[in-house]
Amino acid sequence: MTDTPGWASPGSAPSNEGREPGASGPAEPADRPGDSTPEPQSDANAQHPGVKWSKEQPPPGQWSAPTGAPSPNQAPPPPPPGPGWGPRPPAGPGGPGGGPPPGYGGHGNPGGYGGWGGGWGGPPPAAKPGVIPLRPLGVGEILDGAVSTMRTYWRTVLGISLAVALFSAVSLVLVQGFVLNDALAQVRVNAPDARPDDVFRALPDVMLGTGIVTLISGVAVVIATALLTTITSRAVLGRPVSIGEAWRDARPQLLKLFGLLILLGLIVIGVLFAGALPGILVLAFGGSDNSGAALLALGILGAIIVSVWLLIRFCLSTPALMLERQSIVKAMSRSAKLVRGAWWRTFGILLLTALIVRIVEALISIPFTAIGAAVSGDGVDDMLGTGGGHIGWAALIIQGIGALIGTALTLPISAGVTVLLYIDQRIRREALDLELARAAGVQDAGSGAPGPVPGS
Repeated sequence: MTDTPGWASPGSAPSNEGREPGASGPAEPADRPGDSTPEPQSDANAQHPGVKWSKEQPPPGQWSAPTGAPSPNQAPPPPPPGPGWGPRPPAGPGGPGGGPPPGYGGHGNPGGYGGWGGGWGGPPPAAKPGVIPLRPLGVGEILDGAVSTMRTYWRTVLGISLAVALFSAVSLVLVQGFVLNDALAQVRVNAPDARPDDVFRALPDVMLGTGIVTLISGVAVVIATALLTTITSRAVLGRPVSIGEAWRDARPQLLKLFGLLILLGLIVIGVLFAGALPGILVLAFGGSDNSGAALLALGILGAIIVSVWLLIRFCLSTPALMLERQSIVKAMSRSAKLVRGAWWRTFGILLLTALIVRIVEALISIPFTAIGAAVSGDGVDDMLGTGGGHIGWAALIIQGIGALIGTALTLPISAGVTVLLYIDQRIRREALDLELARAAGVQDAGSGAPGPVPGS
């Protein structure tokens, strides 16, 4: 214990090593009456046999007990120093003003417990070569890392997200103007005189337009996620990357990424169909309408719960596929392994991110929607798509500009949070922080203890 100053446990006996000969605790006057026999040891001295009064006392001229009041010309004694302030008196441990025994900080004991000099302030902070510290992350640090990536490498990140958002917004405006407007103009779904035949007649066009928009948006999001995954992984190491470098790294995995998203979509559709099938069969074969409807509702609700559980379980498949160069099945297996035991934490982080993204998109798009309605003269119900009416091109373009800005600002946050959540889980389970520190060129990687994890 004495070889490592500052780590002695409180209450342990002070060591005699390193003490000067003759150094001891406070002395008593040599001419005190009745000192012919040694005093019995007190309880504290009985616990520590090595601590006792010294036989050699100072000469009478150098020590005397305080007597009487100080003279008017005598300067008052200085106040005793507070803990950790000023030099420590030269007396040994246990003496007047001697301070803590060896092993509790002080001069000659760097890193000790007490307030003498360099006190023990906890483990050293983790290295931070990039946008996150290389240790297990808290929720706030994951969100801050995603925003810091966008802020630090804004040219590359916003270039990718703007291109993707522009492609998606233009496609949405064209589909809305040429397909959905004509279909929705045929009938107002919430009108009192709306008939089921009118609704079913407009349904194919609505489904076609919605499918086209979903497909275009899916392709754009896949490409953006692939590129932003590469950028975020470099940002963790503090290394910038251009759009061309990100494209070269992500291009070999794009087909696998499309296959992964299609497979996940088929799994969700299959689960929803399996949940709704019993209710559909009951309604189709002449069962009770009430029981069939209740069974259908329960089946769909259960299928939604299972689908959410599966999506969270496989939510880290995309970064595993892109960064580890895994196959589709291996990437899904890796995601399931990383999420195991942390499902609720992963769900909470992704839900919080989705809420933040939707709030930001709404705050940006609502003013553009209002401006579009005022410029074109369309009603608010038409602009929101609840009235089933025709929306003018001016309103569509203005609304598309709002969607463009909202998507460009929120897409990097969604992709960045997913990548950082993947990195955080690998740090917690596989000590990825050591490999990242070595890759970033951090000296003495792994020699220090991890720092605190706020909000994890």
